[in-house]
Amino acid sequence: MRVLQLITQDRGGPVDHAVEVAVELARQGHRSHLAGPPGPHLVAAAEQGVSVHVAGIDRVRDLRGARAVARVLAEVRPDVLHLQDRRAGLVGRALARSRSLPSVYTLHGVPDQLAGLVPGNLPVAPAHRRDRLRYLRLEALLARTPRSAVVTPCRALADYAHEHVGIPADLVHAVPNGVGRSWLAHDPAGADPDRPGPVRVTWLGLMQPVKRVPDLVAAVDRAPGVHLRLVGDGPERPRIEAAVAASAEPGRVSFAGFRADPAGILRDADVVALTSAAEACPMALLQAMALGVPVLATRVGGVPELVRDGIDGILVDPGDIDQLTRALADLAADAGLRRRMGASGRRRVQDHYRIDRTTRALVDVYEAVAG
Repeated sequence: MRVLQLITQDRGGPVDHAVEVAVELARQGHRSHLAGPPGPHLVAAAEQGVSVHVAGIDRVRDLRGARAVARVLAEVRPDVLHLQDRRAGLVGRALARSRSLPSVYTLHGVPDQLAGLVPGNLPVAPAHRRDRLRYLRLEALLARTPRSAVVTPCRALADYAHEHVGIPADLVHAVPNGVGRSWLAHDPAGADPDRPGPVRVTWLGLMQPVKRVPDLVAAVDRAPGVHLRLVGDGPERPRIEAAVAASAEPGRVSFAGFRADPAGILRDADVVALTSAAEACPMALLQAMALGVPVLATRVGGVPELVRDGIDGILVDPGDIDQLTRALADLAADAGLRRRMGASGRRRVQDHYRIDRTTRALVDVYEAVAG
């Protein structure tokens, strides 16, 4: 099968996921193509047998970008077009409809204004009724594109798509994200109780308001014996830097910037933390668990489907800094607990979240829409 995936971002969980799927499709014998803006993600995919195409879309009404994607469609002539982020979903489904091309859209998340519609999430931005209706109506319209389907990386988003967008249940497929073979090829990181210095907590992601990184900064400030390393960049960084500067011990937080390959820095962590107001199936948690690093995360969206509280890691309520501080202190004080949770999380990923399983499930969806 010839599959073309389209992304419009150059970093973030959906991009990591698209690259993993593209590489695994090629390994499973499919003709795998990936189109998107230039960057290390396309380079990494090309080095692993994927045909890559530069076609960036900067905004929904980017006509030049849409024409570039149309040229790629004409060149590749895919059996299925897989759209891996919201902007790709809006532009790509319109192009697919005009060409009677089978398409699959992965709903990795919802707009900040609608975050509260997904169970467990905190509201992220004010929800104006007209914006909410406009978005939901547009999604419902696009979901009725002939020979199309919607994929979600967790059950929570599948329920949202059915209950709030109104997409028929048989057109929504919950297919969890997966990690590539290289992540599980590493020896488990483990927890070294004899390692000197503070317990190293790592956060990884795009610095956006939905991630609520200042909550983690505040909790670390109240939890002795912990150092926080922030890996990533984004529009929220100035606010996070201000929160660090205002903390009692700014030296206990460091900024590592964006890393195209974060495996090394994650392996060096004692704990990986994610304090978001909304998530689906976060790649940062999957990657940490695959490496045997215990996780601390908020109980939002699809996270409880991935992380079993008290077994693979610790879950706390979003926005509750007291809970977050206690969880950090518990993990920092008990290397044995960290080691047990890390080992359990790694087994869970090996059993349920490998990219080969994810890709086979996606191919089933591709074949269904392609007829």
